[in-house]
Amino acid sequence: MSEYFDQYLTVLAFGAFGAVLVAGLLGLASLIRPSNPTPAKLETYESGIDPIGGGYSQTHIRYYVFALLFLIFDVEAVFIFPWALKLESLGAFALWEMFIFIGILLMGLLYTIRKGVLKWE
Repeated sequence: MSEYFDQYLTVLAFGAFGAVLVAGLLGLASLIRPSNPTPAKLETYESGIDPIGGGYSQTHIRYYVFALLFLIFDVEAVFIFPWALKLESLGAFALWEMFIFIGILLMGLLYTIRKGVLKWE
C-alpha cells in the first residue's frame, strides 16, 4: 500500500476506535443505570403543566428565517475578526475588500427588512 492510503488507514483506525469506545461506554451505562419506569415517569412533562391535546403545533416559517439570518450575520463576525487582526499587513486592498463584503451583507439586511422578515409578530 502507498503512503497516501496509509494516512486514510490511520484515520479509519481512529474512527473505528472512537465508535467502539462510544458503543462500549453506552452499553456499560445501560447496564449500570437504574431503571424503574412508572406511568408518571413516562408522561410528557413541560413546565409542571399536564399536557393537553396533541404534541404537534405548526410554527411560522418566519422564525426559521430569523434564525438563519442570525447564523449568517454570526458567521460574518468570524470572517471579520481575523481580518481586523491582520489589517496592517494586508494593506488598503483588503480594506476595500472588507467594505465590499460588509456592503453586500448590508444589502441583504436591507432586503430582509423591506420584505418584512424581521417583524416579530
